[in-house]
Amino acid sequence: MDWETHARRLAADTVRPESRWYEPLASTPRHVFVPRWWESKGGRWRLRVGEDDPQAWMQAAYTNETLVTRIGPLHADHTESGTVPEGLPTSSSTLPVLVVDMYRHAVLADDSRVLVTTGTGYGTALACRRIGAENVTSVDVDAHLVGTAGARLESIGLRPHMAVCDITGPLPGEYDRIVSTVSVRPIPPSWLTALKPGGRLVTTIAGTGLIVVADKTKDGGAVGQTSQYRAGFMRTRHGEDYAPRPTDELWEKVQGADGEEVTTSRYPLLYPPDAWDVSSMLALTVPEIDYRLEVEGDTRTVWMLHADGSWARATAVGFLDSPTVHQGGPRRLWRELERVQNRLNREGSLPVYGARVRIDPEGTLTLSRGAWSVTVN
Repeated sequence: MDWETHARRLAADTVRPESRWYEPLASTPRHVFVPRWWESKGGRWRLRVGEDDPQAWMQAAYTNETLVTRIGPLHADHTESGTVPEGLPTSSSTLPVLVVDMYRHAVLADDSRVLVTTGTGYGTALACRRIGAENVTSVDVDAHLVGTAGARLESIGLRPHMAVCDITGPLPGEYDRIVSTVSVRPIPPSWLTALKPGGRLVTTIAGTGLIVVADKTKDGGAVGQTSQYRAGFMRTRHGEDYAPRPTDELWEKVQGADGEEVTTSRYPLLYPPDAWDVSSMLALTVPEIDYRLEVEGDTRTVWMLHADGSWARATAVGFLDSPTVHQGGPRRLWRELERVQNRLNREGSLPVYGARVRIDPEGTLTLSRGAWSVTVN
């Protein structure tokens, strides 16, 4: 199987030939780490088996796309064809360009001691190719993922230190860099303990598209900024699967309910997850909003649900009509969204990208830009 041609094409599509990341991309067989994966078709997951269609396997593995390998507790490696899983993705092989971008934010030196997250092991392999496997520690909360990734890494001659651990808890060593391709909120204090003086952490804030880049300070905290780039990763989990959505009961209760407040929005209907800057700004002040979208012909309905009982339903016909908004519960979620939209409309941008970052030793994160600031804990 001529995977090398595909890997070189991926490298050329991702970085310039003189980049130090070109050779790791060109020499790492991504298909080894993703022999089976889940593909979404029409809102349903379908199992793909690489050996059943080698050409499609090579195309998928060596394209800058995320390949989902686990839905809920069902890993593609151990699932029979025809199985239709339900739930959220719980592990994947992140698109290569994003893995490289995270490593670039970390500014890896040739002798950096680096902690990375495991997943399929492909991102670990890239780090090993770049700085040497002896400098890389790869961790995951899932023992199966760690074992499988370790075996696949060894099959291509790479033997980093592999460990099963919850990345939000104590870490197995000290590091110059911590690069997390799972999202967290807040920053785990254990990261600051494990970082060497002057070390750097790179991660994303759960529920947002914000990449945080911060260097450890003498007081045990860290300072830095949010990147101008954006990324979305799965949240950390602490078991086989994520806990059930806390808003499912609320969703069943209010689907056909009239709101305590009914208004007409001044803006066309927006599904916030489609607008990274808007949803990130909103998530900093009102975290854990559950968004849902329903489409029936030309009619679209957007839901915002929160575990505190707050909810909003906005419905519009077409893309230009102003939606009718029903809201209930202790907070007016659509009004919170419109505050963000008002600021964007007034100022032309939002302060979340390129904001200054301050992390105290306990992991509390403060973002600020100009007169704007928010504390994330």
